[in-house]
Amino acid sequence: MYRYYIRWLFAVVLIGVAGCQKKKEDTPAEPTAPPPGPAFDINSISDTYAAIAPFTYYAQWGPYNVHDPSILKNGDYYFCYSTDAAYGTTVKPGIQVRRSKDLIQWQFVGWAFNGLPAMGSNYITQAGGTPFQSLWAPYIMKVNNQYRLYYSLSSPTLRLSVIGLATATAPEGPWTEQGLVVTSRNDFPVVQTNAIDPTVVVTPNGEHWMYYGSAFDGIYVLKLNAATGLAATNGDKGKRIAQRGFTGGVVNGNIEGPEVIYNSTLDKYYLFIAYDWLETKYNVRVGRSASPQGPFLDFNGKDMNNEEDNIPMILAPYQFQGHGGWQGVSHCSVFENSGQYYMAHQGRPAVDKYFMDLHVRKIFWTTDGWPVVSPERYANTTQGSITQADLVGEWEQIVLGYKVVPGYSAEQVDANLQVAATISLNADGKINGAAANSWTYAAPWLQLKWNNGTYTDNVYVSRERDWENKKSATLVFTGLNNAGTAVWGKKK
Repeated sequence: MYRYYIRWLFAVVLIGVAGCQKKKEDTPAEPTAPPPGPAFDINSISDTYAAIAPFTYYAQWGPYNVHDPSILKNGDYYFCYSTDAAYGTTVKPGIQVRRSKDLIQWQFVGWAFNGLPAMGSNYITQAGGTPFQSLWAPYIMKVNNQYRLYYSLSSPTLRLSVIGLATATAPEGPWTEQGLVVTSRNDFPVVQTNAIDPTVVVTPNGEHWMYYGSAFDGIYVLKLNAATGLAATNGDKGKRIAQRGFTGGVVNGNIEGPEVIYNSTLDKYYLFIAYDWLETKYNVRVGRSASPQGPFLDFNGKDMNNEEDNIPMILAPYQFQGHGGWQGVSHCSVFENSGQYYMAHQGRPAVDKYFMDLHVRKIFWTTDGWPVVSPERYANTTQGSITQADLVGEWEQIVLGYKVVPGYSAEQVDANLQVAATISLNADGKINGAAANSWTYAAPWLQLKWNNGTYTDNVYVSRERDWENKKSATLVFTGLNNAGTAVWGKKK
């Protein structure tokens, strides 16, 4: 536990760890274009941004220096709230706020707070700690005409943390503190998780449930008072719904940043969790439940509250050909726009893992109700029909299949990128010219059978921008195989 805490603290202090969220609004089917003005060049969005990293250029940060985003659609704009973190510079605390009309071009709005919220700061100080000068992993939601912003504030003192609530009548604020939702302390031998990383789901009957926590004792669910946004029962910590225990040779293998959504079409609650270390194999796992209180079950029907690793893993550090790759791709936000779900998260370019860029991806749903994400970031690419003949040719394929490296070996300090390999879909229905490997297509689903069907990949085909090669469109696929492993592809 001590080694875990030092690692966690190092990540927080150096680069500002945390966050994962969601939101729903009735809006047009696709994001709208930005207002008239100078033409926006999508190629101007780069992986690194050292020239504008200093604080003096904060108004130009746009999609840069985004960590642990939470996104809300309001009117014409998507608003993004994120952790106080930046590349190579110190930023003031207060939660960074951005907005966009198209999920591509982002405008820096400012900060939600002018410093640390007093209620959260006072709690930590009165408990004998010193709060970090940074707010982590916010969560934004709208309830009737009120905007609710939940924040995480922690300290160097083990597990001395707080989740607070502020409200406003507009997404830009001003924000007024309403109270502390849940707190945590280093009260051994009392077992509790760390009060960070909030997210809230609203049930069809109007109940509000908050999910929060980290590796200390996993992820908890806490019932809220829907009218106030605070805990339904003062002092309640809730109950644990997910953990990892001793998996991977690590005491309480790292999980954090829960995100829970309710999919009304499938009538299920989906729990997205960040696994492993921010600077190494940070990845997203998913479970689902018929109830907001769980149990949340994984692909194999196993309870995520057991001491084991769960699947599917739908997003992980990756590298397509001709590019350095991305890591730190977890602690997500999941939100919906008229039935189309999206996932937002930070991406850290492997060429320099301290840069942090906002990534947004489309989510698709498998035929048996599991979410999978596009291998390429959203760019509002025109879709159009895709025929079987369009699929013939060479593809880059990535299989998101690694396991945790036990302990803190040298292998664990790198991202262990899942690297693309080339496969060929032949016109005769074979893969790589081998009789034992075959493919069939019934739009939009492509089925890849390997070793006479030992493994079968069922993947969704669409068009997306090829960000690595700066091409406006290419074919991509995403899905799961019969073992619950995520598989991505991009046509060359």
